Amino acid sequence: MSMNLPTLLTLMRIVMLPIIVVVFYLPYPWARPAASIIFIIAALTDWLDGYLARLWNQESRFGAFLDPVADKLMVATVLILLVEFDQSPWLTVPAIIIIGREITISALREWMAEMGQRGKVAVGWLGKVKTTLQMVALALLLYLNDLVGLPTYQIGMVALYVAAILTIWSMFDYLRAAFFPSE
Repeated sequence: MSMNLPTLLTLMRIVMLPIIVVVFYLPYPWARPAASIIFIIAALTDWLDGYLARLWNQESRFGAFLDPVADKLMVATVLILLVEFDQSPWLTVPAIIIIGREITISALREWMAEMGQRGKVAVGWLGKVKTTLQMVALALLLYLNDLVGLPTYQIGMVALYVAAILTIWSMFDYLRAAFFPSE
């Protein structure tokens, strides 16, 4: 396994998670916005690592494995932080939907790979839109404070619900592709 910049960016995304957790719990008014900014930087590396890997022809099997793991760790970590902070069913339900879908699709991909049919459950455009919306929602929810008069937490909740709907939709797309392929 050789290290390249795209893979290092993915690893950096994972290393940033404990930093987000620590900053999230700091007892300062700037802690939540700072955690959000760190999360945004980490989320941007998700786009950048894939872009650079394709641009420089540095795609690797390890990078292809690690990238979705980093994404799922980011999403699950932040959702758990947020649910612990705002112990409300309004936040818990979409968190369960999103984390449950990630576990289901990861297991489906592993099973399909064992059958030599991983391509049937490759990431599609809907999955990319869902991931982007999740990252935006989580950044807004982490930020917590109003920003230039905008209620970021409330906007983040709406975005999280839209992401949860897209999560269910994309899960059914993946399940349909795996079990009912069109010939």
